[in-house]
Amino acid sequence: MNFLADPITFIIEWLRNLLIGWGLSAGWVTFVMKLLGVAVVGSFGLVLVIFLIWLERKVAARFQQRLGPNRVGPWGLFQTFADVIKIFTKEHITPRGVDVVVYNLAPLISVGAVILLWAVIPFTPNAIGADLNVGVLYLVAVGALGTLAILMAGWSSNNKYALLGAFRTVAQMVSYEVPMVLALLIPVLLSDTMSVNGIVKAQSVIFLVVSPLAAFLFFISSLAEIGRTPFDLLEGESEIVAGYHIEYSGLKFGMFFVGEFLHAFTVSALFAILFLGGWRGWGVEQFPILGFVYFMLKTFAVYFVVMWFRTTLPRVRIDQMLDFNWKLLTPVGLILLVVTAILQKIILVSAVPLWVAVIVHLATSLLIGWATVQIIKARQARRPRRQPVAQPRPVARPPEATQA
Repeated sequence: MNFLADPITFIIEWLRNLLIGWGLSAGWVTFVMKLLGVAVVGSFGLVLVIFLIWLERKVAARFQQRLGPNRVGPWGLFQTFADVIKIFTKEHITPRGVDVVVYNLAPLISVGAVILLWAVIPFTPNAIGADLNVGVLYLVAVGALGTLAILMAGWSSNNKYALLGAFRTVAQMVSYEVPMVLALLIPVLLSDTMSVNGIVKAQSVIFLVVSPLAAFLFFISSLAEIGRTPFDLLEGESEIVAGYHIEYSGLKFGMFFVGEFLHAFTVSALFAILFLGGWRGWGVEQFPILGFVYFMLKTFAVYFVVMWFRTTLPRVRIDQMLDFNWKLLTPVGLILLVVTAILQKIILVSAVPLWVAVIVHLATSLLIGWATVQIIKARQARRPRRQPVAQPRPVARPPEATQA
């Protein structure tokens, strides 16, 4: 096996042969290899967060016409390391009146839930932690644990603002899980598998082209699921001070911080896998390590859009958030799922060429999106306009220039 073509598989096989050479049984070799894999993937995610925090600060600064971190290290690269050291040196405080076990367990679950998602993410054609045949179901189940951690933090804290943040978490979790699952089922139908790696292999044409409406639904509902702008009602500073983490400080707050950034990047990775082909690209068959490069490039492209949303859009009200989900995203998701299932069944029975199937699905997705926009416009036109309560105040105008 060529090291340059596929270094990950080369190292895995070398370690396996080394352990066998030491006389370990097959069961112990498998156990040690799985343990090393968990350590590597978990460490990769935690180390990556250090770079993500710096990147998001820099991107937000550019959007807001600032410089961002630029003092500690070249281009401010070491600023995050300074913040990490500061957080680790802070005192661990547990306020009075809290549910101690749940209060201290919530930050751990917040980070652990996100790292668990990486277990089924295929980095290359051969590098995947566990290629489950129900990988999509695993993503939905484990992804909800991050929301559960926020609920635990707010419920266990002896603070009304934290409790309000937890209540908002329940509203978002119950609401936006529905369209997200509906959008996830579209790649499952198109690829005829629930394996995450199988979905990537099935994308000879990326599913973003086949069903752009499903990609839109997944992206928006994922932003709400992780509590990112414009759906960051969990921590509305102007309304509930700081939300669910108001009672946390030091390393405990830092773990929520890490979980939020890593979850946003993980959602971007899932979007790249489900709708952008993941590791697929030119030359991956000959050089599988290129799959990791393509996967990271696609993920960072989606992550840039997530940062773009965060730095430009305002926070919506909770009634607007719920109306947007139950009156728009969920009905559109249900219609798209039913229509896609019917069309895919007809396509499989008819055995039509691939390009015909792509055009049919794309046209259907665009038609449903266009019809949705037209319905929204018609409803806005029929809505009665609010009458002004009082007469508008006169506008101050500059005095007319006197003629000489």
